[in-house]
Formats: sequence, C-alpha cells, structure tokens
Amino acid sequence: MPSTPRTRPTSPRTPLTALATLLALATTTAGVLPPHAQPRREAAQFSQQVLFRAGQDPGYACFRIPAIVRTTDGTLLAFAEGRVLSCGDAADIDIVLRRSTDGGLTWGPLQVVNEGAGDTHGNPAPVVDRTTGRILLAETYNTGRTDSAHCDVPCDRSPRLQFSDDDGLTWSAPRDLSAEILPPSWNSWYATGPVHGIQLTRGSHAGRLVFGVNAETWDGTRVTANHAALVISDDGGDHWRIGATDTWPVAADGTFRQKPSELTLAERPDGSLLVSGREEDGTDLGHRSRTVSLDGGGSFTGPFRALPDLYTPQVQGAVLGLGDRLLLSAPADPDRRRTMAVRSSYDGGATWDSVDRGTVVTRDWSGYSDMVAIDGTTVGLLYEAGAVDARDEIRFARFTEDWLQPPRDPDPTTPDLAPGALPAAVLGGARATDGAAGGALAFDGADDSVRLPFRAGLPLGSGDFTASLWFRYTATTGEQPLLWMGGIGNRQPQVWLRAEPAHGRVQGLISARDGAAPLASAYVRTDGAYNDGRWHRAVLRRGGGRLTLFVDGTRVSAADVPGSVSRTSPFGVHVGARMDGRAHFAGALDEVRVWDRALSDAEIAAGGSASAVAGAVVHLPMDRVAASN
Repeated sequence: MPSTPRTRPTSPRTPLTALATLLALATTTAGVLPPHAQPRREAAQFSQQVLFRAGQDPGYACFRIPAIVRTTDGTLLAFAEGRVLSCGDAADIDIVLRRSTDGGLTWGPLQVVNEGAGDTHGNPAPVVDRTTGRILLAETYNTGRTDSAHCDVPCDRSPRLQFSDDDGLTWSAPRDLSAEILPPSWNSWYATGPVHGIQLTRGSHAGRLVFGVNAETWDGTRVTANHAALVISDDGGDHWRIGATDTWPVAADGTFRQKPSELTLAERPDGSLLVSGREEDGTDLGHRSRTVSLDGGGSFTGPFRALPDLYTPQVQGAVLGLGDRLLLSAPADPDRRRTMAVRSSYDGGATWDSVDRGTVVTRDWSGYSDMVAIDGTTVGLLYEAGAVDARDEIRFARFTEDWLQPPRDPDPTTPDLAPGALPAAVLGGARATDGAAGGALAFDGADDSVRLPFRAGLPLGSGDFTASLWFRYTATTGEQPLLWMGGIGNRQPQVWLRAEPAHGRVQGLISARDGAAPLASAYVRTDGAYNDGRWHRAVLRRGGGRLTLFVDGTRVSAADVPGSVSRTSPFGVHVGARMDGRAHFAGALDEVRVWDRALSDAEIAAGGSASAVAGAVVHLPMDRVAASN
C-alpha cells in the first residue's frame, strides 16, 4: 500500500491536546459530528459505524488490532494500531485511541497514545482498575521496518506500560516491563494481548489485574518453544509478574502440537478464569484452544486443549461474559477471515454454538475483534472488516442481548451406527425419501445437510481409508457436495467427494500435510456427472499408494500424496454440504459409510456389507429422521 501524507495529531500527553480533546468532546456530545463519524442507525437493537479508516484520519495507511474497555466513569476507550506506511505488522506503528462518553453512540477525535516514530508500538492490551479508576495499557515494542515484511526472527520485542488517571484524556510516559514479565529465555517473538485484560471480582484474588501474553524461545539457530502465559498484578499495576504458563516444544523439523497465542480472558460466575487463545499451525486439530485457571491466573488446571469443531480461521478473537452465557467474537468461515459472528457458550466455554446457531454481524471480510459490556444487556464489538479486505477499516457495532440468537432446541437427528458414535444432526429440514435400498434422505440444495458431532475416532490421519455412499440427483449446475471430512480451502488437510455437473464429472480429493512440508493434494475425476436421477454408488479409497474413485464399479486412480488428511485445521464431517456451508447438495443420499482402512476390491464389489462394523468410522443408514427431544 502506498504511503499517505503524514500529518499525525499532536501527542495527547500535552496540555494543548487535552484542551482540544475536551472541546471536541463538548461538540460531539452536542450531536455534531464530521460526516465520517456519523453512526449508521439500523434496527433498534443493532447499529454500527466506522471508527478507524485510512483516509478518514490523515497520516495513516491502515488501522488494525482493535481493543476496547469501559472506564469507571462509563467512557468507552477504543484502541487500535495506526499503521503509517502500510498494513505491515512491523513498520512505523502508533497506538491510537477514540473515546465515547455516551455508550458508543458518538465518538471523539483520534488521539495518539503512543507514537512509534519509525518503530512498531502496538499490541494494545488495556485493563481498568475499578478500585482506583486507573486505565492501564500494556503494549509491545520492536524496531520498525520501512517495508511490509514481518519482523526478522528472532524479533526484538519487549513490553511497555502506560496509564491514564483522567478517563483516557492523557497518558503517562511508557515504562519498560521487561525486567518483570519478559524472562530471558523468551528471546524471540513476544506479544501483549492484543485484547482487553480483566480485573477479578470474586474469591481470594478479587481486585487482581490479569492480561495475556505469548512468546517464543530462540536457541541461536531456530525457535525451540512456544509459550502462552498470564501476567498479573495485585497492587493496581505498580508491579507485575508472570503467572500461569503453558509451554509447547518445537521439534527440529519445525512442527509442534500447539501454539496458543493472543489470549482472551473471562471470569466465570464461580470465579474461575476461562482462557481462550488463537491456535495456529499446531498438529492438533482446531484453530482455537482453551484452558482454565482456578487460582486467579496463578496456574492453569492443565495445558491448552484445541477445539476442533469450533469453526474459525487462524485469527485472534475475544470472549466476554454476559449474564448466564459467554460470548465469542470471531470470523465464522473456517478457511478465510470473513463473516464476523458472535457465538454463545452456556457451559463456561467448554462448548460453543455451531456456526448456524451463532449471530452473524457481517458477511464481509473480517478479522481481529474485541468486546466490551456497555451495560447489563448491551455489548460493544470493535472489529476489523471491509468489503474488499479485512484490514479496510475498524467498525464499532452496538447491540443488545436480545439481538443475539436465543438458545435453540436440539436439531433432529439421524442414526450413526458406527461403534461409539452419537446420532448426527439433521440441518435445514432434510427429509426421508425412497432410497437405493430402503430409505434415504433428500436434500434441497439450499440449507439441508447432515453434520456429525466431533469425536476422536473421526479424523483419518495419515492412514488408509475408504468412503462409500449412494447418490441420486438431476442438477446441471453448481457444486454438489456429497461428503466432506476435515478442513477446507487450499491450506487445510481435508477429504471430499462431490459432483460437478457443469464440468461433467464426479471428483474425489484429499489434501494432506506431511511433517512441516507444504500441503499437497491428489484428486480423481470421472468422465461423467451421473446426474440422470438414478441411484449410483461412489467409493473413494486411499490405499496402496493410490487414491481411487469407483462409481458403479468403474474406477479412476491417481498417485497418493503422503501425510495426514486431518491435521492443524478446524474439523468437521458433513454430508450434503461443504464444511463452510457455501454449497449444498440437491438430491438424495443413502448408506454413507467410512472405514479407517482400505477395503479390498472384493469388499467394495460386495458393497462393503461384510465390513459394516470392522473399522467403521461412520455408518449412516440415512433412512430416517428423529425429532429432537
């Protein structure tokens, strides 16, 4: 992105700027705003407006990394990184701020809280001490670059802290926290937040301030460990120390199980701390992970655990307590940063609403976010978004709890006869119809599908497998997904089988990751679309170094690719739909089965009936739908 003219506002730490800010606030509270700041009024329960955008505030090419808190006086403080040269993560970056004194309806002008002056000053992590009213702002520094590249590894990152005692109007000079919260071995990447921290309100540690950090260790040749930790203060932010810490080693080939980062915290009603983090490129399934602290952030009850069936891309998110539920803000597309959504948990963050039960804020591109409780029923969401790119602007959405999707009764189900399996959810109204032998399920091509609940036996890993099903359809256009297992997109391991009538074919594909090597794919395609309205049997087999597709006994084959077809990504098993819900099958499906071994040609020719139990991972007769209880 080309540079923009650099006309930054005067530092808000000067008396002149403080006076100007007070005058501006007097104007905004009177209802007079510049055109770019006028709130966009929608339904009474939801409204949003753009707070930060390049071109709207001179001197910045890009704004990223939102964080927001509510002060003891009720003022909302919306922080962001003001990136001067480009959207790059390691260039000339300031920490900037806008304030609202009316619950987010109107906002004052941009202030510069911390000027990078050529270096990177970012990762804002604000926390409010409600005893004193002081607002503390943790942040991270590194030497700036003049290009858009990332910081060289090892990166010279270090933490700083500022505070405000006048509701965010002026800020102290930053002080270096390295001696307190940067262990010498955390000598590569280091990051505060970026998201708001919290003050505990319950138990023996009430009043404690807590925020999250993540770091890496460098041994002189490579990164050898990832660290996720909580930073705590028991004296209002005068002194800080490292509390709960979770460390994951990095193997010599660059692989690791988990890398929890960008931690977001919520105090649960019992006083325990839910800690939710971004998970990126670990071999465990999932893009979000979680753990819990029972002692006010002093220790974790166990290591972070990935959540394979919580669909998000690799991105920061935020959690917030609201009554009897926890909220999670994050993009809902499991492949790309788009479709910002708010999902709820009613069990303290152990499980979360599926994408179809969450509340969509926008279907635009969207990225990092933070949330704040404005009052007992109103939430503010500060998030990156754009019609073209998730980094186009930072928006502020204001909504009430009754705007969120309410809890929903369980979905109808269809049986899964595989050992240890639970019934599969029937979504969108798929209904029973005549099958290849007995009953089947009909799908409308709009929103019908069958989704399996996650269990440890579903991922197929690096081994052989066989997937078999019957299909019937007449569609002549569109993508017609039959079976989808794993992740999605061109960066995630996956297995799928779909019809592509416009191209005159049925296709099976696997994408696999072997160690630290890039993702590799293999595919097989038939010569016909089989869209004649009759029943056809498709079998996709991985075995003997080959990927083979059989349709009605006719085979096509290609060389296999090594590695796991279920690693690193969010994981789902869907029948009749893509994992991301962007295409649905129009037709009928019957007898969907998956084995974690390669069936022989004879077993396939026999229909797999003799192997219905041995090695079965999935066995969906697809012959009936049971109403929810």
